[in-house]
Amino acid sequence: MNETELILAIESSCDETSVAVIENGEKILSNIVTSQINSHKRFGGVVPEVASRHHVEQITICIEEALAEANIRTEDLTAVAVTYGPGLVGALLIGLSAAKAFAWANELPLLPINHMAGHIYAARLVQPLEFPLMALLVSGGHTELVYMAENGSFKIIGETRDDAAGEAYDKVGRVLGLNYPSGKEIDELAHHGQDTYNFPRAMIKEDNFDFSFSGLKSAFINLTHNVEQREEQLDRNDLAASFQASVVEVLVTKTIKACKAYPVKQLIVAGGVAANRGLREAMTEAIEKELPEMTLIVPPLRLCGDNAAMIGAAAHVELQKKHFANMALNADPSLAFQHI
Repeated sequence: MNETELILAIESSCDETSVAVIENGEKILSNIVTSQINSHKRFGGVVPEVASRHHVEQITICIEEALAEANIRTEDLTAVAVTYGPGLVGALLIGLSAAKAFAWANELPLLPINHMAGHIYAARLVQPLEFPLMALLVSGGHTELVYMAENGSFKIIGETRDDAAGEAYDKVGRVLGLNYPSGKEIDELAHHGQDTYNFPRAMIKEDNFDFSFSGLKSAFINLTHNVEQREEQLDRNDLAASFQASVVEVLVTKTIKACKAYPVKQLIVAGGVAANRGLREAMTEAIEKELPEMTLIVPPLRLCGDNAAMIGAAAHVELQKKHFANMALNADPSLAFQHI
C-alpha cells in the first residue's frame, strides 16, 4: 500500500460521465466531467438509453484524461471507486463495467460508493468534516435531511413525500418554456422578481422534517393555465421569484428545525440544487441568525453537480473501513440510506 492514498473514482449514475483521481480523500488531482445536457435538452429531460450510449463513448477517454491530468501511473493507485446506485440502471452499469475491468486488470481493490454519500462528502473537499453533522441533500431526484453521527453513518430523518425540489424546478421550468435543466434559469429570473404570488409552503408547520413539493408545482401550473385562459399576462420574474421563495423557505425552515433538534456541529448543503444562489443566500443568513455556533459548508458549484471527485472523497472512508466489493458487484438503482 502506498503512503499516499490515490483513488481512481468513476461516476456514471445519470447524464455526466466523470472520472477523478483523489489524494487522501481530500485533494483533487483531476476531475474530468463530460456533460450530456445538449443531447437531452431537446427531449426536455434525461433519456436513459441516450445517457448509456454517451457513457460508453466517453468512459475510457475520461479514465485516460483523469490519469494524465493527475500525472499518475496505474501502479501508483491504491484503489478504484465506483458509484453503484442510486441512478439510472443502464448508466450505472457502464461505470461499473469500466471500474471492474480496470480494477481487475490492474489488481486493485474495488470500492462500491453510494452516489448520495458522494454528494455529502463533496464537502470534505472544502474542509474537514466534524461529527455529528446534518446534511440537506437537494437534487433532481432527492430531497432529504441526513444525520451523520460519525464517518460513513447515514440516517434519513426527513425526506420528500412526493416530488424532489429539483424535479419541481424542472417541471415548472417546462411550463415557463425554459431549457432543461431549468434550475439555473429560474434562479436567475427569481433574482429580478418579487414574491407576489404567495405560493403554498407545504408542511412547513408540521411536526416532522419531511417535505412536499407536489402541491406547489400544481399551484404554479394551475395559476399559469388560468391566466392563459383569460388571455392575461404573467410576470415571469415574479413567478420564478414566488416559486423559488416557497421552495427555499420550506427547505431552510425544516433544515434549521432539524439542526436544533439534533446536536450537530456542521450543516452540509449538497446536490445539484445546492448550486442555487437563492438557497445558498437564505441558508447562510438563517444559520448566522439562528445557529451562529454552527458551520455551514456548501461545496463550490463545480462539485454540486454529479462528479467523480465527490465519489473519491466518499471512497476514502470506505477504504479505511475496508468495505471492498468483488466482481459480482451490481447496480442498485434504488439504493437508499436508512431511516431513523
